[in-house]
Amino acid sequence: MSEARLIDGKAVAARLRATIATAAATLKAAHGVVPGLAAVLVGDDPASQVYVKSKTKATDDAGLKGLTHRLPATTSEAELLRLVAQLNADDAVDGILVQLPLPKQIDAQRIIEAIAPAKDVDGFHAENVGRLWSGGKALVPCTPYGCLLLACESLGKNLAGAEAVILGRSNIVGKPMAALLLGEHCTVTVAHSRTRDLPAVARRADLLVAAVGRPEMVRGDWIKPGATVIDVGINRVATPDGKGKLVGDVAFAEAQRIAGAITPVPGGVGPMTIACLLRNTLIAACRRRGLPEPAV
Repeated sequence: MSEARLIDGKAVAARLRATIATAAATLKAAHGVVPGLAAVLVGDDPASQVYVKSKTKATDDAGLKGLTHRLPATTSEAELLRLVAQLNADDAVDGILVQLPLPKQIDAQRIIEAIAPAKDVDGFHAENVGRLWSGGKALVPCTPYGCLLLACESLGKNLAGAEAVILGRSNIVGKPMAALLLGEHCTVTVAHSRTRDLPAVARRADLLVAAVGRPEMVRGDWIKPGATVIDVGINRVATPDGKGKLVGDVAFAEAQRIAGAITPVPGGVGPMTIACLLRNTLIAACRRRGLPEPAV
């Protein structure tokens, strides 16, 4: 039996970042604009520190301007809101990213809603959520948009008519993923922990997006033969040598024998998230100034 084709997220992300870099250079030459992305990190969570560092480096590499604001874990909600207000008013800042999770004394939703929708490059503000679901111009959450690009890489640009099943209903991935796929004329099912006979629902999918946050929950017999599988999960599990390893929400070895195409973990969805963040920042810079949007 042949194995599923690997969907190379690193390669797709690299192409997108190269396109963004070209568009950014054109924007600077034609209009003197260098899109600015302000990343705000509160506290010293190791994973968040690595992620923000990667985002800032990718921003600079693409010819955009990365600005990092590091605040102590003791920062109050009022202090963070003041910083967000300053960034909203700063014309050099086109995108604002407040890295989650935040310390327990801060209401994350209140911070998200304080970010100007035009600078909300995470796509979490209620105004962008509403625009996405109504088919308007929105800044779209980065991970779901990256998943969409990977699905197109596998199934072709026209996803119309495909039966898509999304495992997980989070505001960050599951719900915006459903909106994006509906926009592509897929037939969409959003399944979750209370879905009856979850394996049977998953087996209907021509396109299966797994975003449940549980290591290797999706087994090979959950997958329709020949289906495209997009694995959003990044979970660290223990290994005998004590080093641990990263696995997705899909049991990769089993799924690879059944699926037609599948994203690996790592190297699948992860690289796309940062590339799509750069895309949002570039688009935000153009929209804020009434300039034509680049085709990225």
